[in-house]
Amino acid sequence: MDNTIKYVHTNIIAKDWKKLAQFYIVVFGCEPLYPERDLSGEWMDKLTKISGVRVKGIHLNLPGYDNGPTLEIFSYEPASDMDAPKIINGFGFGHIAFHVEDVEGTLNKILANGGNFYGESIEKAIPGVCILKAVYAVDPEENIVEIQHWSKE
Repeated sequence: MDNTIKYVHTNIIAKDWKKLAQFYIVVFGCEPLYPERDLSGEWMDKLTKISGVRVKGIHLNLPGYDNGPTLEIFSYEPASDMDAPKIINGFGFGHIAFHVEDVEGTLNKILANGGNFYGESIEKAIPGVCILKAVYAVDPEENIVEIQHWSKE
């Protein structure tokens, strides 16, 4: 039996999946992979352990990839009433990261499209490896996004 493993997607649960998907399309050039999802029924109830659940959303092709992995942005009905603040050192998934040519330009694009600052921009020479320019920001729903650029020393 072949036990090939392949990474396929990262999921973000959104309050407004259409608005959040549009943010990643505009800011990072992610491309929608249709059809949009509208999933419900007994099979989804069993899968999610939520009675009467309906999941709507879309997969976005990530920049630099033609056929996955994807960013899956979904909204649930009913939605959870738990809304924990996102912190960089919290348990679980912490952030997603994008390599860009222009860190400050991309940060400005994030800010112009409903995102916000999280940390400060840094530039650090890592001896024998590279020069790293990076900043953490948040998308419109406060998910943490790292913007980074690695260059030769």
